[in-house]
Amino acid sequence: MTIPVTAYKGSSGGQIVEWKTEKDTNLTGDQVLIQVTHSGVCFTDVHYMQADMVLGHEGAGVVLAVGPEAKTLRVGDSVGWGYEHDCCGHCRECLTGWETLCSERKFYAESDFDQGSFATHAVWREAFVFKIPTGLDRADAAPLMCGGSTAWNGLRAAGVTPTSRVGIIGIGGLGHFAIQFAAKMGCQVVAFSRSNDKREEALALGAREYYATKDGQKLDIGQPLDQLIVTTSVQPNWEQFVPIMAPGGTIVPISIDMQNLIIPYLPVVVRGLRIQGAIMSSRQVHREMLDFAALHGIKPVRMNFPLNKDGVEEALRILKSGGMKYRGVLVAEQ
Repeated sequence: MTIPVTAYKGSSGGQIVEWKTEKDTNLTGDQVLIQVTHSGVCFTDVHYMQADMVLGHEGAGVVLAVGPEAKTLRVGDSVGWGYEHDCCGHCRECLTGWETLCSERKFYAESDFDQGSFATHAVWREAFVFKIPTGLDRADAAPLMCGGSTAWNGLRAAGVTPTSRVGIIGIGGLGHFAIQFAAKMGCQVVAFSRSNDKREEALALGAREYYATKDGQKLDIGQPLDQLIVTTSVQPNWEQFVPIMAPGGTIVPISIDMQNLIIPYLPVVVRGLRIQGAIMSSRQVHREMLDFAALHGIKPVRMNFPLNKDGVEEALRILKSGGMKYRGVLVAEQ
């Protein structure tokens, strides 16, 4: 048997295309059939608007059916999925819990082009589907599947502790999650943005201090930073930020910028700074993130749109224009 599916794809001209297809309900292995109820809208989706692929990678929904080898999920479970869909399962990275670095990993926009979260249904391996904890709404959980996962992993990669003084550059889709997570961890959070426009919002999210950086002047923040998380799509002015790092501090970029990393070399060497890249969480770390978010009431600041062609187009347009505050969520029509 098959089930009809409506999905929304990119195209060579950058227009959104409504695509009608089907999914086989005769599941094999640990496959799980999910009815999508919510999808986050991420800047990564904007990057692939000209690709012939189904868009969306922050999905949440309800399990409709499970394959014969599924072990943990049941029909009716509230679940989500993110950027990674599969891995080899036997390399050093997979066996040490770093499957997101597996050379055979299956990522959004690199594989499975025929399905995504901008759709009515999807079929994924149970091993890469996450049960949403009780108390966490699917509308709030969807953006956590990538944006929240990446922010959480960045903080872990930085080695934050409850006594850390942590800088967060950017108060947007990633940054507003990073501020909330770090604040609930007990860190002293210092937020940075190009202007004073987001000061009150950053403080409400949990930042203790806020500094505008647009003028490019020397930053005077008193006590230096133990860790610095970079969430902006454009690299910051490193001449401003390297001097405010504590000796032995860690800088963690978690956003995407195609430009080369050009950072003051000598200060990094003589002050023993560490630059640590981080992508989305591995599966166990992802589960910890969801549990932490549910426990502490961490949710996205979001704008809702209908999960149809008009809603997808509007959400992507607002995101491209810089008007999204701070995560877009597509909501399936009942």
